[in-house]
Amino acid sequence: MIRSFLLFSRHGKIRLKKWFQVLGTNEKNKFTAEAMAAVLARKSGMCNVVEYKDRKLIYKRYASLYFCFCVDLDENELLVLELIHRYVQSLDAYFGNVCELDIIFHFQTAYQILDELIISGEQVETSSKVTANIIKKIDEIEAESAQGLLQQMQQIVA
Repeated sequence: MIRSFLLFSRHGKIRLKKWFQVLGTNEKNKFTAEAMAAVLARKSGMCNVVEYKDRKLIYKRYASLYFCFCVDLDENELLVLELIHRYVQSLDAYFGNVCELDIIFHFQTAYQILDELIISGEQVETSSKVTANIIKKIDEIEAESAQGLLQQMQQIVA
């Protein structure tokens, strides 16, 4: 089972955090700092799996961002690496060659895409195209809702 997800820059700045288990604030902060330190200390040619206490950290670097999942010891590393790749593909499909600034300014969308892929620590969607289409439909519904609200406001004012 997936326990948590971290997305951070090579400079150690957290961009996204998602927890699939209940932890206290102090435990979350401690884990975040230790996990980032463990991943950032590794050289580029090393394995993308780090054993951390009774869990595994599985990460992949894309450009200046590290995508890191904390999973149980019995979780399949290759499936988690594939999940990371699917998430990046979904972000690319939505943003068109995603970069760190897209994540910073559109973090809600990045969380929505992650929520379409993972629910309660388990992968539920395997297609990045399906995920991107769902998010685009959500955007269309929000735009229609905003347009309808704008028209209502104009009628009230007029």
